[in-house]
Amino acid sequence: MSNIIEHFKTLTQIPHCSKDADRLLDFLVTFANERGYEVEVDAVKNIYIFKGEPTLCLQAHYDMVCMGKAPKIETYVEKGWMKAKDSSLGADNGMAIAMMMQLMDEGQALEFLLTSDEEIGLIGANEVAFDLKSRYMLNLDSEDDAEVYIGCAGGADITAHKQDAYVEGKGSCYEVAVKGLVGGHSGVDIDKGIPSAIKVLGDYLYENAVTQLASLYAGERRNSIPANAVAIIRSENGLIGSGDVTVRELKEQPSILQEGEKIIHLIHAFKQGVRADNKELGIPDVSINLAIITADEKGGISIETSARAMDADSLEVLTEETVDFFESYGFSVKVEDKYPAWKPDVSVFTDLVSKEMKKVFGTSKLMAIHAGLECGVIAEKYPTMKFASIGPTIRYPHSTREMVNIGSVEKTYLVLKEIIKSI
Repeated sequence: MSNIIEHFKTLTQIPHCSKDADRLLDFLVTFANERGYEVEVDAVKNIYIFKGEPTLCLQAHYDMVCMGKAPKIETYVEKGWMKAKDSSLGADNGMAIAMMMQLMDEGQALEFLLTSDEEIGLIGANEVAFDLKSRYMLNLDSEDDAEVYIGCAGGADITAHKQDAYVEGKGSCYEVAVKGLVGGHSGVDIDKGIPSAIKVLGDYLYENAVTQLASLYAGERRNSIPANAVAIIRSENGLIGSGDVTVRELKEQPSILQEGEKIIHLIHAFKQGVRADNKELGIPDVSINLAIITADEKGGISIETSARAMDADSLEVLTEETVDFFESYGFSVKVEDKYPAWKPDVSVFTDLVSKEMKKVFGTSKLMAIHAGLECGVIAEKYPTMKFASIGPTIRYPHSTREMVNIGSVEKTYLVLKEIIKSI
């Protein structure tokens, strides 16, 4: 395999889940220093690496969404695709880091901006303040080859909380579970018909007239479509499993949440997924993911969602609607980690990138993506800089099905080298 793939395999063995990527940070700083690059690290652990007098800055994030057994990652190759056994792979955005490592091996006079904690709200990107020298920035976080991304969705995380009380329940106790659904990215996969474990569970409880909820643990990450959801309930009617829902009777007789019926109704009423399409761009325009719900033994009920929209006005409307929805059920609501959309912008730089893409792949399209690339945030900080985004083909990021096409990696690197020459 190529040096890029070997670099990537090295990265998979260094834990770098969001909020816990210090070991990879230390590795990358040492790697760059050993190859003669200057390195700066800021207070939020963004890494700035540079050499010479560059005109091009390459940008990626170095944290990953850890699903399944991750950060324990065991890679394998199947029919040209690299995958991981029972875990997310981390090709998002580790393959970009591997390409950068190869360029450092070659001693290229470039800037590299590696941001922290992108997967949990573009935290690093929001704090970037390095003295960047380049006129152009190429983000390497896109997930379809032969496409040049020139715009992306903005987003906001909307969280809700309330304190409930427990009362005596009636009837038999059951564990009702939805486990092992495929999951996926809550932005790029939101329109692919992937079922949400939370919605499947909630709809089952609602349709079977379940009103007594003892506890609920559902969802994994704010930016992933829920793959698992488990509720402990009581019911005076017998329950049997159906479809993806399994039911197991328990001997316990737990107390139930006083407002459990409201929570079940909330899940059923929540409009998960795409709210509007963008016909011009051929992608979702507005969407929301009901990502995590927990109802613990102390009566605390928490909800986490991820909202996205291709423009600021639509995001504001969606945010207000979601806040009103949760408040109507008695929740206190917060809007967190809001980030701007990157308005599609065709420039001399995007045309250059597209030209080099077409040389290698034979085709190229200018696209926008229904996900939060860091370009939107960083562009506000460096208004004179021109931006574009490319990347190898990655499927099902943020899930245990994540895979990257190896041939696509090699070709995308060739495009990258040609862009560097042209710049």
